[in-house]
Amino acid sequence: MNVNVAILAAGLGTRMRSRRAKVLHRAGGLTLVEHVIEAARGVAPPDRMVVVTGHQAERVERQLAPLGVRFARQPQPRGTGDALACCRPLLEGEAGGLLMVLYGDTPLLSAATLLRLRDEQAKSDAAATLITTTLDDPSGYGRVLVDSAGNATMIVEDKACTPEQKRIRVINSGIYCFRADLLWRYLGEIRPDPVSGEVYLTDMAAILTARGHRVRVMHLDDPRELLGINTRVELAEADRILRARKARELMLSGVTIEGPETVWIDARVRVGMDTVIEPSVRLLGDTEIGEDCRIGAGAIIESSRLGAGVWVKPYTLISESTVEPRAEIGPFARLRMDAQIGQEARVGNFVEVKKSRLGAGAKSQHLAYLGDARIGERVNVGAGTITCNYDGERKHQTEIGDGAFIGSNATLVAPVRIGEASYVGAGSVITEAVPDGALALGRGRQVVKQGWVAKKRGRSGDPPPE
Repeated sequence: MNVNVAILAAGLGTRMRSRRAKVLHRAGGLTLVEHVIEAARGVAPPDRMVVVTGHQAERVERQLAPLGVRFARQPQPRGTGDALACCRPLLEGEAGGLLMVLYGDTPLLSAATLLRLRDEQAKSDAAATLITTTLDDPSGYGRVLVDSAGNATMIVEDKACTPEQKRIRVINSGIYCFRADLLWRYLGEIRPDPVSGEVYLTDMAAILTARGHRVRVMHLDDPRELLGINTRVELAEADRILRARKARELMLSGVTIEGPETVWIDARVRVGMDTVIEPSVRLLGDTEIGEDCRIGAGAIIESSRLGAGVWVKPYTLISESTVEPRAEIGPFARLRMDAQIGQEARVGNFVEVKKSRLGAGAKSQHLAYLGDARIGERVNVGAGTITCNYDGERKHQTEIGDGAFIGSNATLVAPVRIGEASYVGAGSVITEAVPDGALALGRGRQVVKQGWVAKKRGRSGDPPPE
């Protein structure tokens, strides 16, 4: 049976106290609404999802467009029933299937729960199935009234509850799976609330029941999965749960995490078997780490690719870069802007590599800046070396051939090429090409003046040192 998904994401979210739309706040490395879309992939492809936007619609749509979902706009915030009606032109043609209604601020909802919701509705003759849960304190939530057969007959908003109804602890999550034909047939019967003027989708339970249809209940034992984010406090709690889930997922797949409560791993990160992640590591964005790696304490890796057997030593920063198998990076190193580190290469402490490639077996172990450079295989770059890649107007490239040796404190002024198997003397400033197999020296000649200190002190009258 075809399933379409409507994700209601038009709200302002005033309790967040933010200039940003609530659904664009992040937890676990994704925006709130992106988590909902990821969960919904379990029941429908993105082209069968419609996200209803309203507040900051352009920003929300720009964020989600790469995911392949469709959009419907709610011009005015007139309630959940009105928001769903905005989807009608896009979804009513699928009247023979199911329509699932989700919310863009429920990031903890799982694909497994949505699959269960789909299956329970699909195997029944009910008009709809709604998710409920039980709360110790249901204040603020709509209560679900059920008949003797356990079918939902009405959803009563908290402010409209009688004293007896307020004692009901079974609450409505707002998540439904409808028979689409019946939903569209009766959606127009919802009447605006006389006080707020809004059209509430919760009224559909009573409308369908009055029309002779059943509304089933699917109860979740764990209410955390239904947590809607309304405040920064709830956002932080959702983030904590999502990151604990991710760490658990990785550990169950064969990754060792030392101090899992200290790590910070985003939802889309992938890590290979037998990799060890030390405490206080942050793995962010679309990062992929191969098997048998070791990621040192305090390292931060963002949107990068690491091959098998890579050793990232403590307090190293890697961003948008690639590290090939068995390379060693750090400690206190930085790779950024498409740095590419070859197999078994080494980048040591306080070395920064920017938009450069180090070939297989190349080494830069101490205190260097390598920017806009192509460095060949088995090159040794001495401590203090820098590539001067910027002339004040444009960036220029440095090329270092295979097997070259760059002495400590060398300054390579780009554009320049250092030939294969050549040597650059320590302390040299190189401004011209160095042929293969040559030695280049670019420094002032040393002069030693014996007795100069004594003569100077004699003239100045300074006492000799004790």
